[in-house]
Amino acid sequence: MVDKIAAIVKEAGQMVRSAQDIGAHTHTKTSDADLVTDYDVAVEQFLRRELLSLLPEAVFYGEEGEKAPDPTRGWAFIVDPIDGTTNFVRGIRQSAISVALAKDGDLRWGVVYDPGKEELFTAERGCGAFLNGRPIHVSARPLAKGIFIMGTAIYRREYLRPTMELATALFARSCDFRRLGSAALDLCYVACGRGELFFEYSLCPWDFAAGALLIEEAGGRVSTMAGTPLRLDRRCSVWASNAENFSLLAELPVERNLL
Repeated sequence: MVDKIAAIVKEAGQMVRSAQDIGAHTHTKTSDADLVTDYDVAVEQFLRRELLSLLPEAVFYGEEGEKAPDPTRGWAFIVDPIDGTTNFVRGIRQSAISVALAKDGDLRWGVVYDPGKEELFTAERGCGAFLNGRPIHVSARPLAKGIFIMGTAIYRREYLRPTMELATALFARSCDFRRLGSAALDLCYVACGRGELFFEYSLCPWDFAAGALLIEEAGGRVSTMAGTPLRLDRRCSVWASNAENFSLLAELPVERNLL
């Protein structure tokens, strides 16, 4: 199944790579920070058709189209056609197609593809995580010798203050940090040891589903910032790291009232 999903995702990546005059095909949704392009919509329509042909009994839970009634019941594809749309619009090569397949809320397969760098991250529950077919694993570095990656929950501006307070606390314990603009790839980067920890106060399931499975299959840990399992049916916070740094969550200034 993971190979079949990956083949479909890579074909969708060709649509992203061939995109032209992206600015003329860009629209706002809820705000100037919330963008969608005609390519997001076209890629999602393609993925909906092709993925459901693999598993017709599944529901399709995607960012741009009609949402499944409950992605935690039965089979569900959880899909972000272009994660990092603002990067895509501005010509920053840091965006990805993310597809997860879950059964009754349990993530079984995950694929994240960066068409710009041609990096394909794949995972199957119980079978490990891979980058372009080669096994990957989280790092063993403590944060004091590593970096953290963060998201800023741009659609929830009330999270700005606690996000920056937590980033400040983490920065004091680390070598450096990154804010790259694609949560799906951020999680993949922790999974393959490019970073040691990732957090964001508010993400949708299509942002994190595939990446969360990659983290776990690469030997890392993932939860909400309240320490509870991730939710696949609504927004939640995400805390993901290698085993060395996961317990930092209990030691840092997390704004519990927002979770």
